[in-house]
Amino acid sequence: MILRKWRRRSLGSPATTSLLLAVLTVVTHSAASFGDERNPFAGDAKAAKAGEFQFRINCALCHGLGAHGGGRGPDLTRAQKKHTHNDAEMFQVISNGIAGTAMPANGTNGQGVGMTDEEIWQIITYIRSVEVKTPANAAGNADHGKQLFYGDANCSLCHTVEGKGGRVGPDLSGVGGSRTRDAIIDSVRNPSRRLAWGLTESTKEFPQEYETITVVTADGKEIKGVALNEDNFSVQMMDTSEQIYLLEKNKLRSFKKSRESMMPIYKADLLTDKDLDDIVAYLTSVGAK
Repeated sequence: MILRKWRRRSLGSPATTSLLLAVLTVVTHSAASFGDERNPFAGDAKAAKAGEFQFRINCALCHGLGAHGGGRGPDLTRAQKKHTHNDAEMFQVISNGIAGTAMPANGTNGQGVGMTDEEIWQIITYIRSVEVKTPANAAGNADHGKQLFYGDANCSLCHTVEGKGGRVGPDLSGVGGSRTRDAIIDSVRNPSRRLAWGLTESTKEFPQEYETITVVTADGKEIKGVALNEDNFSVQMMDTSEQIYLLEKNKLRSFKKSRESMMPIYKADLLTDKDLDDIVAYLTSVGAK
């Protein structure tokens, strides 16, 4: 309404009208050309060093030191990224965040103080400097890995990929695109070393981990599973059969948390290195979609 009134009053002034058209032209041109925007610091080692400093302050909480991935954010050293295909798209993601994910807009996550455009470009320069190019011939047979995932390896009893599988463990649909091969292998061989995050809403500042919870009810029944939601007075949990319970803590005989993962330890005598390579290849092929 205010703009319309201002325009009616200003139409009689050719100079003002020309100025308005010029501003609109600049804005339209900027919006149209955003996808073609280039990093002014591309390949600048000094800018990459400055970007590493900014990354530690603003990004490492989720993406880990060295950009190798953390509890909430993906590994950014991978050349192929799910949400960005060029520097301009990466600039937009860092500036505006990604709706429906844990990626916040610049300056809204409580870490750092908000970055200038120059500092964002420096971070992008740093990320590009630590990227590892994808090997021409990735190890593993993805087709055989899929057969193992839903078959003899029993991965799908607890894990979902693309909507198919169990719900007790984390959804692995995107893990192949956000974690390194070595990190996935380590999580299979040593599942309790670093528990996965993601049981709560992605917008929460500190999502809870997949800790194992064991409770004994008032009638003596023992239930073991993972927490879906928890507060000081109650816990909602899912057992290994995917049955969900809502329990009041003051009515339980016992309530115990453990950082020992419910996932079994897959040693080489249970899952060979070759078979594990095939499963990782399958997860990587799905994560790259």
